[in-house]
Amino acid sequence: MTTAWFSLRRRLLGLLLGGVAAAWLATMIFSYIDAHHEVDELFDAQLGQAAQTLLALASHDGGDDIEDLGDITHKYQRRLRFQIWRADGKLLMRSKNAPKTPLTAATGFSETREDDGHWRHFSQWNDEHSIQVQVSENHHIRDELIGHIAWRLLFPALFGLPLIGLWVWLATRQGLASLDGIARQIASRAPQQLQPLTPATAPEEIRTMLEALNGLFQRVDTALEAERRFTADAAHELRTPLAALQAQLQVAQRARDSDERDRSLNQLQSGLTRASHLVDQMLQLARLDPESGLPDPQPVDLASQAESVCADLGPLILGKNIDFDLEAATGCKVIGQTEWLRVLIRNLVDNAVRYTPEGGQVRVSLSRIDGRCQLAVSDSGPGIPQDERKSVLRRFHRLDQGGQPGSGLGLAIVARIAELHSARLELGESNMSTGLVVTVQWPTTPDA
Repeated sequence: MTTAWFSLRRRLLGLLLGGVAAAWLATMIFSYIDAHHEVDELFDAQLGQAAQTLLALASHDGGDDIEDLGDITHKYQRRLRFQIWRADGKLLMRSKNAPKTPLTAATGFSETREDDGHWRHFSQWNDEHSIQVQVSENHHIRDELIGHIAWRLLFPALFGLPLIGLWVWLATRQGLASLDGIARQIASRAPQQLQPLTPATAPEEIRTMLEALNGLFQRVDTALEAERRFTADAAHELRTPLAALQAQLQVAQRARDSDERDRSLNQLQSGLTRASHLVDQMLQLARLDPESGLPDPQPVDLASQAESVCADLGPLILGKNIDFDLEAATGCKVIGQTEWLRVLIRNLVDNAVRYTPEGGQVRVSLSRIDGRCQLAVSDSGPGIPQDERKSVLRRFHRLDQGGQPGSGLGLAIVARIAELHSARLELGESNMSTGLVVTVQWPTTPDA
């Protein structure tokens, strides 16, 4: 586990101790208030009982003069005092520490603050209203008792909270030990070890995190495997044209006359063009592979992009004397990446033109169907058998049709771009006598 201050263990310790301390404090405050109330009730009852006892004794003696009590012998006697008064205002009896003036002018319970402390009084007359008894008690007695109660409530907290904290620390340390094991298992792995984590014990709370981490390992492993496969395929595909270029160069160097040298140089130029095209397509795939979404998506006018692409391919179309037709409905806009969509259109049109024989037909149409933009490129070439249509979308998969040069990456790039744009790609039979139609349909556009 990390030694940083903001660790899960310290956070749990703080939350648990904070909650226990808050609950303990609330309990102490409630207990203190309740105890204070009960102590007041108890002592008030004692004051009332003492007053009634004294009143009964004084009434029994008939209100004659009674001498003062003797010396105070106990410390609590100094905090208790009483007086017995006759109705004519004569003091009949008092405790040694009681003054000769009335303790209180009120009847019943009352309180006063004097130089010698805070006193609680109880005053009561007999039924004939001839004798009054006044009993007083110093509040210090009550406060001292309440203080003892509060200390007894606080004492367990002073020793209990550290013990609870120690127990929580040990419990969380033991409970989070499996996290340490998982951390060590991850730290000890080599970069190429992407097998799922299988800890012996994993708490339910982190099982979701482990599943997400294992899912990440699987996706990374899939991405690395795709990259390794792509690298191997690219190396294999580049080996053949490079070997052919080297052979043509050797032929040109050993040419016996200028005609043979020119033929070799023309072959070399053609090979360089094919190699350059292959490298360009592999770089496009290398850029598309890591992407999980569209970078900087913007509205793209498919019609203008299709017109621009077809104009760029004009020399190739004219060179093969192809009957070419472009139908682009206005308002075919989709949200996407302009450069990638241009590559998609170019690859589809370029494939159609290359595989269509001289004098053949190529049709490019852009239309809106139920608010969705659809691009359809059809040709009168040899077409693709139905059982091969999924295979041609894989990288470096080529069909031997018409001897046309290619890398087997064009449709793979189209499929990847369509995937990034959430578009549907379909290969079918052309409505011409022979040939292939490739349809790409985008999701509903904002202006539909």
